[in-house]
Amino acid sequence: MAEAPFEQVGKAFVQHYYQTFDTNRAALASLYQDQSMFSWEGEKIQGAANIVAKLQALPFQQVAHQVTSMDCHPTAGDGVLVMVCGNLKVEGEAADRPPLKYSQAFVLSPIPGGGGYWVLNDMFRLNYG
Repeated sequence: MAEAPFEQVGKAFVQHYYQTFDTNRAALASLYQDQSMFSWEGEKIQGAANIVAKLQALPFQQVAHQVTSMDCHPTAGDGVLVMVCGNLKVEGEAADRPPLKYSQAFVLSPIPGGGGYWVLNDMFRLNYG
């Protein structure tokens, strides 16, 4: 059975987002717009410039995301809801220390006139347990 278009969009987005986050966070700015809302551990931030400023101000410079699971659903208006769970390895951590667990949800909205998607909502949480 062929993969649904919203699954293709979600998978391509997740691959691009984490590869960009792990190598050049400033380049994530093009994925957000002024209406975008981002939550980092409960702190809410709105607007592309503010979101990227927050991402660049995080207390670590190098990080590696490992996606362990991902689910995608279509939304109203031809958008895509993407839920990601994974492991986060932060620079400076001991090699034998287990990675941090995280969950992140994105609502992707189509760019009017075609040409891709932008991040309407982005919610990130570390999973403590």
